[in-house]
Amino acid sequence: MRIMGLDFGAHTVGVAVSDPLGLTAQGVEIIRRKSPGKLRQTLARIEELASSYGAEKIVLGYPKNMNNTEGERCEKTKEFKEMLERRTNLPVELWDERLTTVAADAIMMESGIRRENRKEYVDEIAAMLILQGYLDFLSNQKNDKEIEE
Repeated sequence: MRIMGLDFGAHTVGVAVSDPLGLTAQGVEIIRRKSPGKLRQTLARIEELASSYGAEKIVLGYPKNMNNTEGERCEKTKEFKEMLERRTNLPVELWDERLTTVAADAIMMESGIRRENRKEYVDEIAAMLILQGYLDFLSNQKNDKEIEE
């Protein structure tokens, strides 16, 4: 089962997809829009990608504050979640994305990507980290269940 991971931002959406076995996340692209409020083309592109990759579920990064509270970005993310569910007819699960951008930055530093070029990749890498965290969670749940049996 393929799962799509999204990092939803004010001007961009990072997109990642799992391999068919649901073990690893690969970056796909960054969808850019000129206006934060205009989501029709963004939703259409996500629907197109979900269909072409055969995604059966979407994991959407949920930007909680470090103290576990929910701010304005969480509200916008919940609204985007509802739009995604209506548009794609796929289940959309919110996934805590705290520190994914920090981790993405660290990965790019270690990879030798120059500071001025990091903005080009950060959302896609953050989407990969969101999705990989979710895939690892599913794998751990499966392993725990097998141990209990």
